[in-house]
Formats: sequence, structure tokens, C-alpha cells
Amino acid sequence: MDEPDSARTFLGLPEEESTFEAARVLILPVPWDGTASWRPGARFGPEAILQASRQVETWDEELGLSVEGLGFHLLPEVSPLGAGADAMVERIHAAAASVLERAGDRFLLVLGGEHSLSAGIVRAFAARRPGLSVLHVDAHADLRDAYEGTRNSHACACRRIRDHVGRTVSVGVRSLSRDEARRIEEERIPVFYAHDIAGRTDWIGSVVDRLAEEVYVTIDLDALDPSVMPAVGTPEPGGLGWRDLLALLRETARRRTIVGADLVELAPIPGLAAPEFLAARLAVKVVAYAREEEIRAAGPGRCGGRPSSDTPAKAG
Repeated sequence: MDEPDSARTFLGLPEEESTFEAARVLILPVPWDGTASWRPGARFGPEAILQASRQVETWDEELGLSVEGLGFHLLPEVSPLGAGADAMVERIHAAAASVLERAGDRFLLVLGGEHSLSAGIVRAFAARRPGLSVLHVDAHADLRDAYEGTRNSHACACRRIRDHVGRTVSVGVRSLSRDEARRIEEERIPVFYAHDIAGRTDWIGSVVDRLAEEVYVTIDLDALDPSVMPAVGTPEPGGLGWRDLLALLRETARRRTIVGADLVELAPIPGLAAPEFLAARLAVKVVAYAREEEIRAAGPGRCGGRPSSDTPAKAG
């Protein structure tokens, strides 16, 4: 039996609503985890998120709007075949640069894959947006210059990102080396450690204060506590909660312009669907926050409005 038109679209939307021409959001999958140092499997993350997205409602109950009218176009995945770390970062840079050349003001969301890929994506954005800053949400500082023989390891993601942008702010960090701690102090890199922000909300404004007007968001899912997100390659106890992360993203979108984002390091656990669904839901939340004004401005037509009474609910 042939798959329905919605089987290979994000959120299970009809194909006619998911073309490149119709969509305001572009989804780029990158199934690669070549430098995984503990639990491999992030290469399966993009497909798991895509499949789980078909169970995510397009109505956002927090914002009171629907993302469905934005349109989500699923781009061809960036092939990992035959690529080592250096080659893969160059490959994703070339792919992201090509997409941005054609994208206009569309929103690009990249689904990883491992975190080393983010440097190539940020490089493509930074070439088009001087003054870009990066919100780096992660359990790890990722500031090593090299790790296990490569400068493009997942453990070097923020260091490589900083090669291309002048301003990064890291949130949720709770694992780093002595050399990374020294670098943070010497270079005065803004880092909001998990133990400092636990149980508080006043830190969120301070994070946003340190970001430039245009922000690229990179989210390593291990920033979340393992009780919330166990399906990552390098889990660390004491992480962010779901509501903590959403509050940070919403305030960032309210006070700054989020121009693009990536969601990385989901390593699916067979038989455990919750992490995959969380990642898919988070992908939709990032887009909803970033494009809230656009959806509201469009009104109850192309990009939003109240949910229709005849819109079928997801399975549940």
C-alpha cells in the first residue's frame, strides 16, 4: 500500500501545504554522529523526530495560535555517506549556505545528528548576518580545541561556533574540563551554569541581555535533565526542566529575533517514545516562538487563528 501524502512531511501536513514555495519554515535533517564518544545513535534522531512530529498538534495552547498555516517544507537530508568529521562539517555548511541563498526570510530548523554540525550551520548564517549571536543550550561547555583527534568533535561545538561569531551565551552547563573552565574565565564567556540557575527564573533576562539583536539557537538535548530527556549520547544529571527551557526560548524570541535554530543529539532508545515526541514538540515550540508575530499578523487564515472544529485531533 502506498504511503499517504503526509507520510514524509513534517507534522504530517498535506504535501500541497509543504512545498518549498508554500512553506515559511524549512526543515533540514542531518543524520550523522561520527564523533560520538559514548552512546552513538544521534544519526537516527532526525528520522525519529520526523515520525514523532506526526503526532504533535499544530495548535499551541500556550500561545493560543496554530503553526499549521506557516507551512513546513522537509528538505532532502544531508548525506553522511563517506564523510569524516571535517568533511561533514563542510558538507553541512555548503548545504545550509545553499538553502539560505534560496530561503529569503524563511525560518531554517536543522535536525541533527550530533552537535559538531552546528558550527557549519552557524558559519553559513554568520556570513549573511554580521553581528549574529548564538544561544548555546547544552549540558557541556563544548569549548575544547580538539577532542579524540579532531577539532570538529561534538566536544568542540561551541569552540568552533565561536570561530565564526563574536558572541555566544551558554545555558545549562554542568560538565566541563579544567582547561574549558580556564578559557571561560580568561575570555569572559557568558556561561549560566545549571547549579546557579536551578530553582530560579531571574536568570533568563540576564541571558537575553547578553545576546545581540539577531540570535541563532543551538539546542543540545542533553541540556535537559535525564529524567526528562534520557535519549542522548552523554546524559548529565541536574539539568534544565521542560518549562525552564521553554521560558528561556520564549523570552529570547520576545526580546530578540531568532533567525534559525538546530536541535541535536537525540539518540532514540528503542521502545521509548517520549523523548522522540519531546524533541518533535520542542521543534514546533521553537518555530512558534520565533514566528509568533508573523502568525498573529496573518490572522485566522494562512498563518493561524483559532482551531477549526472539524480539524481532526492526533491519535491519543
